Amino acid sequence: MANVSHPRGDITSHPDAPEMQARYARMLGGRDVAFVDGPVFLLGLYCAVSPWILHFTTSQPSLVAHNLIVGIAIGLLALGFTRAPERMYGLSWAMCAIGVWMIISPWIVGSSPDAGVIWNNVVIGALALILGMVCAGTAARSAPHRH
Repeated sequence: MANVSHPRGDITSHPDAPEMQARYARMLGGRDVAFVDGPVFLLGLYCAVSPWILHFTTSQPSLVAHNLIVGIAIGLLALGFTRAPERMYGLSWAMCAIGVWMIISPWIVGSSPDAGVIWNNVVIGALALILGMVCAGTAARSAPHRH
């Protein structure tokens, strides 16, 4: 039986350590997965269900459908960022555009929205804009530099 109580050195001395580090770096694309993708998905989920949480389904029916569709779109972007980051991070700027749209949408899509609806969409939009810029920054950092 092997002596497992013997203290071992750290894994950096293992002969396969550089190969494992390179493989994990390729797999993650040099980015922190949970830092960006999780909050983007949660934001999309909240955006989709916010009309029912804030109870503006009867007063703003056009914003109900709007928030549901935009929330699903944000959630799908988050899943794409997680599933195929090297292809999807080019759409990071789309998150920024969605954020700006969410900020102005209560006045364009809605019909005389109240303060709660406006604040809801402005906060969702601001968070989408910030997270989109974080995604774009992550994409720019992890993209190979061409000279």
